[in-house]
Amino acid sequence: MTSSANSSVQLSVKPSEIVRIEFAERSYNIHIGSSLIDSSDVFDGLPKASIAVIVSNTTIAPIYAARLQASLQGKYKTIHTIVLPDGEAHKTWQTLNLIFDDLLKHSCDRKTTLFALGGGVVGDMTGFAAASYMRGVPFVQVPTTLLAQVDSSVGGKTGINHPLGKNMVGAFYQPQLVLCDLSTLNTLPARELSAGLAEVIKYGPIADMVFFDWIEANIDALLAREPAALAHAVKRCCEIKAYVVGQDEREAGLRAILNFGHTFGHAIEAGMGYGAWFHGEAVGCGMVMAAQLSQRLGLVDAAFVARLTALIKIAGLPTIAPVLAPTAQANADRYLELMRVDKKAEAGEIKFILINQPGQCVVQTAPDALVREVIAACS
Repeated sequence: MTSSANSSVQLSVKPSEIVRIEFAERSYNIHIGSSLIDSSDVFDGLPKASIAVIVSNTTIAPIYAARLQASLQGKYKTIHTIVLPDGEAHKTWQTLNLIFDDLLKHSCDRKTTLFALGGGVVGDMTGFAAASYMRGVPFVQVPTTLLAQVDSSVGGKTGINHPLGKNMVGAFYQPQLVLCDLSTLNTLPARELSAGLAEVIKYGPIADMVFFDWIEANIDALLAREPAALAHAVKRCCEIKAYVVGQDEREAGLRAILNFGHTFGHAIEAGMGYGAWFHGEAVGCGMVMAAQLSQRLGLVDAAFVARLTALIKIAGLPTIAPVLAPTAQANADRYLELMRVDKKAEAGEIKFILINQPGQCVVQTAPDALVREVIAACS
């Protein structure tokens, strides 16, 4: 992986850029730029179909659905929109069935193309619906949150939550195209922008410390939504993720590094109830906990942990873990119970993504006693 530009640099906004993700005959482009939703040309080359279905939610549909539909006019005989309830709490079988109900009601065939217009929840559910309906129909990702643009829309992970674990039911299913319209980030609430920055920050410790240096130098510009800074961040994150998932689509090895902070983070989400914290908030806190565990295992020093924690805090993310049970022992028990349900766990052993040196990580187990120390120190 090539490194990004160092320190605070003068960046210019380019009309649009393309990152290619390679999966042989299933390869596709990630388009990054402003006002791309209003560009019909970007959708040229998609599989021919009579019906297009835009899947969005109650927050995003009123803002962007009509604009996306206007860009698709002339390419499909019929275009209609499914509007789902908004939020992680609705990433369920019941909500997924709303998509299937609509597709069947409108006699959608197996060439129907779905367009996921929204954040990670909409993208994950639309992708899972596309993977499942008639055993697979094409879909396009049009992510409208920073988190979705830099992470969840890229790489083909789709799914829904189960009460016992996050994203435990789903499929690997690649989109035809990803359209990262940076203009949509202008309507993003500040808390959701910060949640997205967690996934941006993640790429530094796992793959590119030069990019981490750049994030530190440009965090104020990112929080201020300066277009050039956002464009650079989204592109670099997509480059790293495209490289990783191109090597390991189904998370047999390398792709697991993208879950840095997620083992603790998923436990936080499940333990608190989905939607109490945004996914990015849980991941931000989870990265602090994973870094502390890395330090206790002798992999990184205290200075690195302090540096990472400080950046996460400046980004507006929590660095203190929530308490999930009334006593310290019960709290640690609850975290461990939830983490044993994690998809990376094997034979009941929790696999952690840890930093073994800045810019490089390792997947390994850790003694429960040490994990308990981290939970106590971070809560």
